[in-house]
Amino acid sequence: STWLRTKVSGVRIFSRTWKKDFESLFSRDLGSFYYIKKGGTGMIQDIAPMKFHNEYQQRECRDTDIVFLFSGNKLLVKKDSKISFFYMKEFTKELTKETEQEADGFGNKRLQYLFSIDDVQYYLLKVWSKEEAEKEVEKQLDEQVDRQSKKQNDNIENMEWVTIRSLRETVSKKDCFAAATAYHLYVWYRDNRYCGRCGKKLQPDTKERMMRCACCGNMVYPKIAPAVIVGVIYDNKILMTKYSDREYKKYALIAGFTEIGETAEETVHREVMEEVGLKVKDIVYYKSQPWGFDSNLLMGFYARVEGTDAITLDKNELSLAEWVPREQVAGMDDKISLTREMMENFYKNGEKCLQ
Repeated sequence: STWLRTKVSGVRIFSRTWKKDFESLFSRDLGSFYYIKKGGTGMIQDIAPMKFHNEYQQRECRDTDIVFLFSGNKLLVKKDSKISFFYMKEFTKELTKETEQEADGFGNKRLQYLFSIDDVQYYLLKVWSKEEAEKEVEKQLDEQVDRQSKKQNDNIENMEWVTIRSLRETVSKKDCFAAATAYHLYVWYRDNRYCGRCGKKLQPDTKERMMRCACCGNMVYPKIAPAVIVGVIYDNKILMTKYSDREYKKYALIAGFTEIGETAEETVHREVMEEVGLKVKDIVYYKSQPWGFDSNLLMGFYARVEGTDAITLDKNELSLAEWVPREQVAGMDDKISLTREMMENFYKNGEKCLQ
């Protein structure tokens, strides 16, 4: 593609030379790619040497594949000495029979293929309400009793609902990425069962990741909301914030969604001004990150304060915004989020982040 040729040829983008700064690994035959910035610690999506394959293909489910069952913002997991996901073989056999006998395009009345990591395939059990999810759990438990096969499926008794965000601290990076990406697709499939143009039921397309209306021809693609993360720098200090009305209570950076007709750089200027009343200049692109928890594509930037560093706090958005000296930002990287990596990167490199 043009994008890949641009990346490999080293054309400057946002004043950075991608060929110089990145080690790029991609597989043309499988249509997948990922990159790891040299010297970086990696984020949730950096799972090399494992490979993430998001191509939309028809797959035959196997006993060793993973099945996700969501209910709102919660995921059904096995919880024993550690949290793990359910294999296809741990669900009722009727589930896989429906895949073979009742398929309608890609997926069926019960299962939807999502993606694979290496040779492990991940599926979504298409259940959309809390009541349906609870019935599905009861069905699985009843099936175990009827078959009297606890030795083969004793993990089914240790099932538990956990919030999707809690997985950031309880499972491996690969599993966290898989669950977040599956949740991103679950929300999209759940919210796009009917056509927004004519009201008829949508069906999965057979060639690409898209829901199609057979009645009016409407095509609905996965929702991906672009947003920026901004490391605002002044006199070897970085501006750190805390949200006012969110579950996440740790330090964050300035962040916000890109609006209609707006470039990512314009979003940086606007969000910084709206949230803390500061003007910025010397905007430099850092990295991007898929963030399935909120259906986002995050784009990280650093920027230098222009003029005064006096903060005017938007209390509707933030409960705190303060300048933190570089030496006090150590140990922030959680190896998961772009925000935390940007904090750690500032600790290591200071104002060199603006070069």
